[in-house]
Amino acid sequence: MKDYFVHESSYIDENVTIGKGTKIWHFSHVQSGAIIGENSSFGQNVNVANNVVIGNNVKVQNNVSIYEGVEIEDFVFCGPSCVFTNDLTPRARFPVGRNFYLKTKVGTGASIGANATIVCGHNIGKNAMIAAGAVVTKDVPDHALVAGVPAKQIGWVCECGGVLDDKYTCPNCEKKYYLNDNVLESL
Repeated sequence: MKDYFVHESSYIDENVTIGKGTKIWHFSHVQSGAIIGENSSFGQNVNVANNVVIGNNVKVQNNVSIYEGVEIEDFVFCGPSCVFTNDLTPRARFPVGRNFYLKTKVGTGASIGANATIVCGHNIGKNAMIAAGAVVTKDVPDHALVAGVPAKQIGWVCECGGVLDDKYTCPNCEKKYYLNDNVLESL
């Protein structure tokens, strides 16, 4: 008896681990070797490639592709149609194979907006926020708010998602932070 839900239109390959309470909706594919934590949700038409690791309480919206080499920690939000890459120089004629895929790690609590692209080999920090349509081409620090093509930091965000004011205070939950050597820390 499974303690997770997979819609009948989805495919789950052999040698996949899916945690308790996770839901995988229409037309999705989870490939061999993938590990998915508990209480996560995957919208329609999501592809989780071979050997991808996804934590607990992750929300992946429709049409998201998570390719091999990606690790997603707990409480991450992946907006509709965002995509991860794993090869910096792809060629159909000269494929490099999985031994050359670059790793990408998404930290706990991070949010990735709709249609954002995460170029492989770069990490997204804890509680960072990637704006819709952004193209991430370098590491994103914890709590950073980035936007644009290529993505550039335009501010800081609280763990609750509020954009911090010029005194590093969250307008939503009133949590206070300070900068220590360009690293945001809470008081």
